[in-house]
Parts: sequence; C-alpha cells; structure tokens
Amino acid sequence: MKGIRVGIGYDVHKLVPERKLIIGGVTINYHLGLLGYSDADVLIHAIADALLGAASIGDIGQHFPDTDEKNVGLSGCKMLIEVLNILNANNLKIVNIDSTVILQSPKISNHIIEMRRNISDALELDLGSVSVKATTTEKLGFVGRNEGIASEAIVLLENSK
Repeated sequence: MKGIRVGIGYDVHKLVPERKLIIGGVTINYHLGLLGYSDADVLIHAIADALLGAASIGDIGQHFPDTDEKNVGLSGCKMLIEVLNILNANNLKIVNIDSTVILQSPKISNHIIEMRRNISDALELDLGSVSVKATTTEKLGFVGRNEGIASEAIVLLENSK
C-alpha cells in the first residue's frame, strides 16, 4: 500500500421519532433521530467508509456488521477508534478528511466545531486536518422532505513507512 490513497464515503439514515439525533458524536436536541443498528451517526459512518475504502480493506458493513450484537448502539467515535487501529496495522496515516452533512433540518452550524473535535480526537488528528460542512437540498428529495439525513466524506491517506 505505498504512496497516497484517496477514499470516498457516503451514508444515509432515515429520520424517525423516539431516537437520539447523533451527528459527528454530538447529540443534538431535535424531535427526530436517525434509525440504525448502531448510533446511526451518518457523518462518522461516511468517514469510516471513506477511510476503509482508501485502504482497500472493506467497508463498515464488513467490519461492523448489523448481524453482530456487539454493534447494537455502537458509538460512531468508538467505530473510528477501531478503524484507526486497522489503518495503523496497515501502516496507513490519515492526512486529512473533508466531509459534508446533507440535511434540511435541524441547523447544525453551532455543533460543527464539536463534531470536528470528536472526530479529530478519535482519529488522533490535529483539528485542522478535519473539515465538516453542512448543506441543505433546498427542500428537494427525501432530505428536503426531512425524511432522512445523508453525509459524504473524502479522505487522503499516506503510507506511514
């Protein structure tokens, strides 16, 4: 795995009542939450998939299957720590992460710095190596109808040896 490697991740979760809304490891006060086997952290799932993809070592479904009871309610930040261990075992270092959360509501701009801190802490990165942005779909599609939230991430890895 020499040189630099780029990975892209994408995730979507449905918004439902009676679930916590957790994005980037931050619990956001909102009347709906994301449905999923784990904590359904759409941002962290996209980042984890991008990291695993860049390393050519599978995806979160392979490493954290919904058929394994230990993954029920699994924290996205704990998932990132495990992904970091996998990268380290493959001599790969994260250079940077750029991500976007795609949602109509709630507004998350006040939470972005905390999301960046959670992600950078879990992955042992400088805060400046993690970007989190948010956008709407101008009320178009399932996101615009507030039926779900999506996220995209792109990462750059380099061989650490």
